[in-house]
Amino acid sequence: YKAHYICLICSYRAPLPAKMTAVQLPKQKVHVLEGHAGAVLAARFNSNGEYALSCGKDRTIRLWNPHRGIHIKTYKAHGREVRDVHVTQDNSKLCSCGGDRQVFYWDVSTGQVIRKFRGHDSEVNAVKFNEYASVVVSAGYDKSLRVWDCKSRSTEPIQIIDTFLDSVMSICLTKTEIIAGSVDGTVRTFDIRVGREISDNFGQPVNCISLSNDGNCILASCLDSTLRLLDRSSGELLQEYKGHICKSFKTDCCLTNSDAHVAGGSEDGYIYFWDLVDASVVSSFRAHDLVVTSVSYHPKESCMITSSVDSTVRVWKA
Repeated sequence: YKAHYICLICSYRAPLPAKMTAVQLPKQKVHVLEGHAGAVLAARFNSNGEYALSCGKDRTIRLWNPHRGIHIKTYKAHGREVRDVHVTQDNSKLCSCGGDRQVFYWDVSTGQVIRKFRGHDSEVNAVKFNEYASVVVSAGYDKSLRVWDCKSRSTEPIQIIDTFLDSVMSICLTKTEIIAGSVDGTVRTFDIRVGREISDNFGQPVNCISLSNDGNCILASCLDSTLRLLDRSSGELLQEYKGHICKSFKTDCCLTNSDAHVAGGSEDGYIYFWDLVDASVVSSFRAHDLVVTSVSYHPKESCMITSSVDSTVRVWKA
């Protein structure tokens, strides 16, 4: 196990010219994106990092140019708060979900809703397009995952996965798998090709998951104020990251684009960066006045966006 762990860490370190210092991490505030009325529940970069989307309690989705601090467009149709949003790789379509139990499929340029997918019995917590933007996967408070076909005119799900014992909070997709984290303490991987389910039990409610950039590891945020790094192939727990507060709110976590550091938000408004290998806190700073709900890292640059209950989205650079 120790040899396997060292080998895994070496694979992360190999592409790095030198160990990234805390100085190189994005902690300089360059823009405050204002416009939401109430808590911002999620903020996401698009696939190339040129634009960002945010959503929140005010039932709106907002499109930004985060590098210039400019608001581009507002999308309105949801009847209750919007909890998550995701955009296709070509930036032409987006999907969203929230407290109105529906999944919305939008045209980005016109701002029109193409389709509303109904079927969840309760609030919807997370949505994600697959790589080809042919389907949307949603995760609900009703303990289920649902898969929706964007190409057909049907508003019924093409697949329902309901093996969870509690609310499903977060989703990651690969080309062949759906990975989801649940309040029941598990992260479950569903291989669509063979119909196989793998369940990893963390023993604590999971409120956010994200994949490492090489796809080998899952980072899970748990409600005991601990982030846990799991090796996908073996199911081994590789590391734990502590220091932040995460007990009552959904707070995002992610790895930096080099996979050298772990980033996460805290309920006291702080952002934390941990060294991937030894789990030491290499940087922490007050990013917001209230709970940090979302952290999204730029795919190439040393840049991130964060959102908060304080109604703002903030842009950070090195």
